[in-house]
Amino acid sequence: MNLVAQGRVEENVMHIVEGRLDASGKRFGIVVSRTNELVSSRLLEGALDCLRRHGAADHDIEVVRVPGAFEAPQAAQALARTGRVDAMITLATLIRGETPHFDYLAGEVTRDTARVALESGIPGTFGVVTADSLEQATERAGGKQGNKGWQAALAAIELVRVIDTVATARVAASARVAAPAPPGRGRRKGARGSAS
Repeated sequence: MNLVAQGRVEENVMHIVEGRLDASGKRFGIVVSRTNELVSSRLLEGALDCLRRHGAADHDIEVVRVPGAFEAPQAAQALARTGRVDAMITLATLIRGETPHFDYLAGEVTRDTARVALESGIPGTFGVVTADSLEQATERAGGKQGNKGWQAALAAIELVRVIDTVATARVAASARVAAPAPPGRGRRKGARGSAS
């Protein structure tokens, strides 16, 4: 089976696009909440480690610290508008308390983080830990459950490469469609699928 690779489009083949796990040459913005600093700092360490191990240079990483999770999408939106980043990673920790505040906050942060990415066109990933206890949260920040900061950074690397490849493939496909068909390759009148 022929596949699409790095934006190359071939006629009459299935197109599968996957992102390379290569952060080199890409600029990453990380918005991290100071609330629940013990856990959020571990998420940041995981994200930075992942980006560096995959080729990102320190000068291509911008870290923005915000007071809490609610403020993270606002800072991500401001960062997206600067044009200084190719992808954004949102990191925060929300631990359930005795009131419904957790539920409201988790829903808003999730929705607003997605909205910023979709509206800005800048790939964004969600490294927000939502947990019932501090113990659960720490398990997701370098414990048995891995590190959600690392996972969000890895997803950002892959997503920025996928979007680059899709955009390149779209340009190549447009050029192919605009080019005249070689002799003998056009559809016959009345052929299946043609407008007759």
